[in-house]
Amino acid sequence: MMEDTIAIVEYDPRWPEAFEAEKEALISRLGTEAIAVEHVGSTAIPGQAAKPVIDIFVGLTLLQPIAYYGSRLDPVSYTYVQTGMRERYLYAKSTSGRWTHNIHLMPYNEHFHTRNEILLRDYLRSHPELVEQYGEVKRRAARNAISMEAYTREKTDFIQMIVDAARRELGLPLQNVWED
Repeated sequence: MMEDTIAIVEYDPRWPEAFEAEKEALISRLGTEAIAVEHVGSTAIPGQAAKPVIDIFVGLTLLQPIAYYGSRLDPVSYTYVQTGMRERYLYAKSTSGRWTHNIHLMPYNEHFHTRNEILLRDYLRSHPELVEQYGEVKRRAARNAISMEAYTREKTDFIQMIVDAARRELGLPLQNVWED
């Protein structure tokens, strides 16, 4: 799954195609349980430098116990990652031994489309002038990070600024981007 160093690469126009292929695979495995499948994270933002890992949110009719998904997702390709996040399971997918996707399984509810990750994606898509700035934040965080959590936390101030702007624009209450 996670590699020793965090590599930030230039935007790859094949990322949306990789998302679509994985979306179809997930829908075939999860069927009508998957109400919404969204490409999130930096690979979902045109022109955004990113880790070359496709992040996918899957909104489910009901979040089943973790053992249930072990039978639905191929255990050779998908590895459950313990994160401590509430009401969400994370699976890392490897393709040919390389970490390629993060699959976030969560219940679909009225707040699904106003999750901070979706708001961040949509705001950066509609404000491309911020994409290069976020790329610099990501590169600096990757250089300084000693772990994936440290990398993520180093980006927090920028992400919080963007999410706050998105929430204000939509008239939503402000929210801390970290689930503690």
